[in-house]
Amino acid sequence: MKLTTFRLFLAGLILALSLPVMAMNLQQAMAALSQTKSQGLVGEQPNGYLGVVQSTEQSEAVVKLINDARRAEYTRMAKQNNIAVADVEAIAGKKAIEKTASGHFVLLDGEWIKKR
Repeated sequence: MKLTTFRLFLAGLILALSLPVMAMNLQQAMAALSQTKSQGLVGEQPNGYLGVVQSTEQSEAVVKLINDARRAEYTRMAKQNNIAVADVEAIAGKKAIEKTASGHFVLLDGEWIKKR
């Protein structure tokens, strides 16, 4: 291997090793949601959004990505139905809590509790 080729290879290797791990995308967050709920890391809130029960890098990423997507959908639905976004959030929150599986966390009266 020529010296210039070796230097280019070495520079590429150093660059690759110095790059941070790729951030999670929405599809990965959706795939991880069930597991993070089962682990007690995230839960449903009455406002229609996920909340962090136990803070980890994964739980924070899942909550942010999914909540951003929910916020966009709630806004779209509110505009489509000519109602307030807060009304859509409240309806979605109620439904999400009702659908939450036993053993997963929900936020009720400001406290995280496991649904029975």
